[in-house]
Amino acid sequence: MPDAPTPAPPQPESRNPRVARPEGGDSTVTVIVAFLANALIAGAKTVAATVTGSASMLAEAVHSWADTGNEIFLLVADRRSRRPADTEHPLGFGREAYVWSMFAAIGLFAVGAGVSITHGIQELVHPEPADNYVVAYAVLALAFVLEGVSFLRARRQARAEARAADRDTLHHVLVTSDPTLRAVYAEDAAALIGLVVAFAGVLAHQLTGSPVPDAVGSIVVGLVLAVVSVVLIDRNRRFLVGEAAMPATRAAVLTGIRDLPEVERVTYLRLEYVGPRALYLVASVDLRGDESETSVARRLDELERRVTSVPLIAGAVFTVSAPEEPSIV
Repeated sequence: MPDAPTPAPPQPESRNPRVARPEGGDSTVTVIVAFLANALIAGAKTVAATVTGSASMLAEAVHSWADTGNEIFLLVADRRSRRPADTEHPLGFGREAYVWSMFAAIGLFAVGAGVSITHGIQELVHPEPADNYVVAYAVLALAFVLEGVSFLRARRQARAEARAADRDTLHHVLVTSDPTLRAVYAEDAAALIGLVVAFAGVLAHQLTGSPVPDAVGSIVVGLVLAVVSVVLIDRNRRFLVGEAAMPATRAAVLTGIRDLPEVERVTYLRLEYVGPRALYLVASVDLRGDESETSVARRLDELERRVTSVPLIAGAVFTVSAPEEPSIV
């Protein structure tokens, strides 16, 4: 009697890379705090600009309205980037965070910087007197407090993440894969600088009676916003094109793979960000032992699932190395 057929082993869920979908966390709260603060500040500055006729105050009002609109883009970015992967988007939607953050940065450049600089130049050509300086000072003081609260929130998150990554806070803000944190931190820092410039411009206008310092203050605020927006645009562009992991992150991941008991050595490793705090991993490894093709395929599948259980790794693909391929040092 012929042998009974051997039952087929259970099939794995999927060989497609798994993409994590993190829940809303610190970045979401940071953006909401910034949105509320900027909305209140924008309204107060608009009233002050209307009452005083100050060019610097008008530039600050435009700046705050631009920031308020940008926070909406950042909230959309945070929400849409968390959608789970599907058959048409096997790596998920993480890169949407950089698309919407790019819109916010372009808006900051076009509206915040463009209007502030243009109005400052117009004020130099056609100066207008200003009055009710007490209103301007009161609004600037209120704005500084609210912007400070928002900035401290962003700074607290950035410092915690930088400490975990063993980086300086400012360096972490520049290199982090989280565009919402970078945008809020940079915009709030620029806002605090702009408030100091606006105060100096209004004070000089009051003391000298000349609108020139006020107009120059508007132009300076616009230039600060232009620099910040260009930096944000460049960082989002890099992540959209495909940003590789930092050397320290790559070294840590390489060590983790080499420490797996099934892995003899690693000959190829590619790590690329596919969203905030989400890396896609491709590696060639030499497995211990000499087994059949079916057994090797199952072991590679298990390696992929084990590696993607780490929150930072959004997806992974392992292949078998050829014997002559050199190991990665």
